[in-house]
Amino acid sequence: MTPVLVAGGVAGLGLLLLGLVLAPPRSRAGVDLARLDLVRSHQRSGVVTGLRAGADTGGLTAGVGRRAARALDGAGLELGQLRSDLAVVGRPMETHLAVTVLAALAGLLVPFVVAVLAVLLGIGVAVHVPLLAALALALTGAVVPQVLVRSQAADRRRDFRHVVGSFLDLVAMSLAGGRGVPEALQSASELSDGWGMVRIRNALGSARLRGETPWAALGQLGAELRIAELRDLAAALALVAEDGAKVRDSLSARADSMRRRELAESEGKAGENSQAMLVAQLLLCVGFLIFLIYPAMVTVLGGGS
Repeated sequence: MTPVLVAGGVAGLGLLLLGLVLAPPRSRAGVDLARLDLVRSHQRSGVVTGLRAGADTGGLTAGVGRRAARALDGAGLELGQLRSDLAVVGRPMETHLAVTVLAALAGLLVPFVVAVLAVLLGIGVAVHVPLLAALALALTGAVVPQVLVRSQAADRRRDFRHVVGSFLDLVAMSLAGGRGVPEALQSASELSDGWGMVRIRNALGSARLRGETPWAALGQLGAELRIAELRDLAAALALVAEDGAKVRDSLSARADSMRRRELAESEGKAGENSQAMLVAQLLLCVGFLIFLIYPAMVTVLGGGS
């Protein structure tokens, strides 16, 4: 009786969560105003800008994503790291939440459906088996999207750091040609159509429309994407923006430092890969030796007995 009650409780909890996502309760005016302020702050910082195109896919997925995002905002959960990873990947929060919720619900309900079909076919299934499978699959469905986004964001942040190094060199060359700091930043950002350079160019263009300094825009972009090199660049430009020679020397030194660090990281990663290959080769050698020695040992031990 106890496993049946536990299984019924888990199924009821899943149905309750599905009902809350599809038909959330009516919120209060204070919660709506707080959510509006949060959305406007994200729009000003550029989290939502440029990510809405092609984001509204319509149908159940879009509705689930919007309701899940509204529920998180109403609960006061900002999820700063997740928002930053999604901003780097270029995926809206609503789409990611919809995929997470639907994957978790599918993992929760599929084992019970399979268990019911097995019972109808006359196959005996213990009650705890679909219960444990539902919990495991629901947890997996909720965690896997986060892990994938974190991995993709780490790779794109690494690529963005390479872009920042090249951007520094281009800005330094523009400054050497006699341009001012804002003009040098804008012209350097227009020399490539890569996603990293496009993000920098959009941030500079938005800052120009808002009447902000370009280094403030770079600092906001670095805070949004959680890229320390971009925040350091913004701080350095804010300190020496009045002196073109100092800016040029500072950017050149910073670009050289970033290249040396990237080279050291590449060499370290290559060394790790070499060690991993060496371990794999040693394991193959050990397996081959066991394959050669085993028949002789069996023959000797068999003859001795």
